[in-house]
Amino acid sequence: MVQAVHRAIHVLRELATATPRLGVTELADRIGVAKPTVHALLRTLEAEGMVVQDRETGKYQLGPGLVTLGNAYLDSHELRTRAVTWADLLASQAGAAVWVGVLTDHHVLVVHHAFRPGGSVQVLETGASLPWNTCALGKAIAAFLPAERRTELLAGELPRVTGASIVDPARLTTQLDRVREIGYALDDQELTLGDAGIAAPVFDRTGEVVGGLGLVGPVERLLTESARQECAIAVREVARSLSRDLGAPRNAGLRACG
Repeated sequence: MVQAVHRAIHVLRELATATPRLGVTELADRIGVAKPTVHALLRTLEAEGMVVQDRETGKYQLGPGLVTLGNAYLDSHELRTRAVTWADLLASQAGAAVWVGVLTDHHVLVVHHAFRPGGSVQVLETGASLPWNTCALGKAIAAFLPAERRTELLAGELPRVTGASIVDPARLTTQLDRVREIGYALDDQELTLGDAGIAAPVFDRTGEVVGGLGLVGPVERLLTESARQECAIAVREVARSLSRDLGAPRNAGLRACG
């Protein structure tokens, strides 16, 4: 690896987790390098629009250049591009919000969010990064990964976001086995109190799982017995249609989790 690039990325990641800004000394302490080095990195990143400096405090925060890069990633992402129409269809059918996500390291990145129908105020979650073990999307994807990658996820950090979050690898393993049997995953207030999720995996032309698609909404709307069955069927069918759009073979799920 190129050390300077690695350090610059480390700076950006620290700023991404900071509230609200960080100074040179704080960043130097966090990433373990000398202050002059951090200052030089920040000046370079600032010149490229990746960070901006508050003129009153002298501290730094992420800059608008990252938005441009992020939008370019989303615009060129095949799963997101193909999923837009299918996600809108599912949202209309189920009367609930739809998220499409991909696994990045140990988190799920939401690459598309179709709002639930209606005029109520909603917050766009595109770009949100969610611990995989706390959401239906993450479990739907993880269940169909190769065994080695599943083991890696289960052995890694399993954050507790709410009191209902599952952080026991044995319980998660049992859930993932069940997901492979029934073709969809659930979360019951594991990410947000009062909310639930139902998600299914999406496969590409290689037969590998490349993401997930699912409903997100109030527990009482998604997880009553009758609603759960109806929503699960709809989610699986739309995920299959999206997978076919991506060129997935018919036996994609069987091949992916072998």
